[in-house]
Amino acid sequence: MTKVYASAVIAAPIATVWPKIRDFNGLAGWVPAIAASEIQGGGAGEVLGAVRILTLAGNGGEVRERLLALDDFGHSLSYSIIESPLPIANYVAHVRLKPVTAGNHSFVEWQGDFDVLAGGDPAAISALFADGVYGAGLARLAALLG
Repeated sequence: MTKVYASAVIAAPIATVWPKIRDFNGLAGWVPAIAASEIQGGGAGEVLGAVRILTLAGNGGEVRERLLALDDFGHSLSYSIIESPLPIANYVAHVRLKPVTAGNHSFVEWQGDFDVLAGGDPAAISALFADGVYGAGLARLAALLG
């Protein structure tokens, strides 16, 4: 099992940051690697089991992800990848926010666990998620909200 992790402190309160993270259909607004997102079947993105179809920036590939958990009180969500052009399986990710009481900021952590399939490069795929998706997304979110 491969594990990836990124975190950031965003100079905005959780009340401002959580709605952006919580919007299961909103990644295209703050993750540079995502060109577009839509909820399969046009339903609501906050319904457990909702599936989003992400169009990747650059190559136009598609990733399908399922919302597994959404906790407004604990400011966290979990999702899985159910279809991807990457050689991975059993991908589950968690995003969680915590208050940074000094300065009314938010601590955001994003972690994922997955198996790399035969022929895949674990180091390259880990870097893709940790830096290209999680890290770049959190940096963009910090720039938008901070």
